[in-house]
Amino acid sequence: MTPPAAGTHDVWLLTYPGVQPLDVVGPHEVFAAANLSADARKSCGRRYQLHLVGAESGPVRGESGLALHVDPLPAPEMLGGTMLVPGGFTVRTTPSPHDELIAWMQVAGASVDRLMTVCTGAFLAASAGLLSNSNVATHWAYSDELATAFPGLQVDRDAIWIRDGDVWSSAGVTAGMDLALAIVENDHGSEIAQEVARWLVVFLRRPGGQSQFAAPVWSRAAETPTVRRAQDLIHTDPAADLSVEHLALTVGMSARHLTRRFQAEVGETPARYIETVRLEAARQQLQTTDAGMTAVARHCGFGTAETLRRSFQRRLGVSPDDYRKRFKNPLPVDS
Repeated sequence: MTPPAAGTHDVWLLTYPGVQPLDVVGPHEVFAAANLSADARKSCGRRYQLHLVGAESGPVRGESGLALHVDPLPAPEMLGGTMLVPGGFTVRTTPSPHDELIAWMQVAGASVDRLMTVCTGAFLAASAGLLSNSNVATHWAYSDELATAFPGLQVDRDAIWIRDGDVWSSAGVTAGMDLALAIVENDHGSEIAQEVARWLVVFLRRPGGQSQFAAPVWSRAAETPTVRRAQDLIHTDPAADLSVEHLALTVGMSARHLTRRFQAEVGETPARYIETVRLEAARQQLQTTDAGMTAVARHCGFGTAETLRRSFQRRLGVSPDDYRKRFKNPLPVDS
């Protein structure tokens, strides 16, 4: 790894009315902690000079009501350093209430060394033309919307964070801290990044992707009654015999015709859809019961604990055991 440059490195954290405050504050605290760690180690690497700036200066109220003190935007052509674009509920509205900020970003983007987007900040950066043909991440709930709104982007729906050249992007909210830690590691090395992560009580590299945090987003209901009946059979009993042949026989279609219509109307194959439903059933079991892995696998249609494990690793990036440790409800669930 190339040793980090000495001196200071400006980090411009854009802020606007309706911003998600944690998209700003989380990375800010990571960079500030990196400065303290580097000072304590007498590191010769760069220090982050942090600036909260926006089209509206003074107190700017975020989407949760928290107000941040913001300085006015600097001259965009003299920026340099890193520009961080956070998310917020107003960046996806049409027409955009952020035309002044977007116009400033269009000029500023050419003068920065590195672009960071957090959560739906990717929408704002894309609107300013700063993400052309980039591979990017955003919050799991808005990945499809981002890909549709900006078809030139390659949207990774599971990544916690992605680097594509000088463009660094992350999933939602707290993932901005993961992204900032990755940048600290890039700039200062793993020892300082690890020290910052320990101090902030977070993973340096979070295991798994953001799918493990996503609530299930079911595909649309099929229009054809027989295909919709097949969907209902899958939801009703994920542990039943859900082979395409059996489903087709039950709903009165050929297996080939069911597969073709299911793909066309639901957007994925019956096998993929079945695994999704079974996976969600298993997630619910792991979150709300103490059942062993073999019992969970059998109850949810995976058959064996090993099949369950492989599905979790492939689809969520974590093992069922690790998933339970993170998400199990500590309180009893009313029956």
